[in-house]
Amino acid sequence: MKLATLKDGRLVAVSDNQFVALEKVGFEGTLLDLIRAGNGKLKSMADFLGSVTEKEFLDIENLEAPLENPSKIVAIGLNYVDHASESKMELPKSPLVFTKFPSSITSPFGPILIPMNLTNEVDYEAELGVVVGKRAKNVSLKDALSYVFGYTVLNDVSARDLQFGDQQWVRGKSLDTFCPMGPYVVTADEIPDPQNLEIGCSVNGETLQDANTRDMIFKVADLISQLSHSFTLEPGDVIATGTPSGVGFSRKPPVLLKPGDIVKTWVKGIGELVNPVKKA
Repeated sequence: MKLATLKDGRLVAVSDNQFVALEKVGFEGTLLDLIRAGNGKLKSMADFLGSVTEKEFLDIENLEAPLENPSKIVAIGLNYVDHASESKMELPKSPLVFTKFPSSITSPFGPILIPMNLTNEVDYEAELGVVVGKRAKNVSLKDALSYVFGYTVLNDVSARDLQFGDQQWVRGKSLDTFCPMGPYVVTADEIPDPQNLEIGCSVNGETLQDANTRDMIFKVADLISQLSHSFTLEPGDVIATGTPSGVGFSRKPPVLLKPGDIVKTWVKGIGELVNPVKKA
């Protein structure tokens, strides 16, 4: 099932550019509420959704981020071999974990706002987002994917001057609007293999990242298992699984975002973000 959140707050199921509001099958909460209600609730609604004949046409510009306030966004650095190489950093022996504040989340078609008084070195990072479906603590590798509710697309926008100047990554990764997300969360049953998804990013029509999630160093199951042995993952938490090579700061000359740019970020089979860049 492909789920989205409209600007009016309705949670909807999307198919073929049409949608059905879940309120029509008796659910009036947010996506986070649905995740917390468990897979049983989702499965029971799926049967009813197929019988709804009155559907509305979807205007993608009317979409908000599908999840607006998860308890945490757990982000992974240097999780693709080529990206670690272009960053001139050693391959991590275990996942390199940092966080993005949930307040950085913005809509899939909204602007990335650059506070010019804070940064002038803003970069893009296409990433597969994993949405946790149930409380996960000390999860085994073989069971790890059963804890996934679904998958989404996000852009781990990064202020490189803050990231490297602070000598830790949280502030430079967490400025307001620095986490475009969506446009959908596709439930896990629709993505049989999260390690075979094409992922990429373009700026002003030029493709700068073009890769496949098979190139991850730590796969989705590895991440869930290893993270859950350090801290509890809660329903609705988002794991940003790292970006492939082609980021702007490592290019010669660097390609850094500026007002007027249009950034597209995609994971095939899930969706595409389209974000204009503006001054804050």
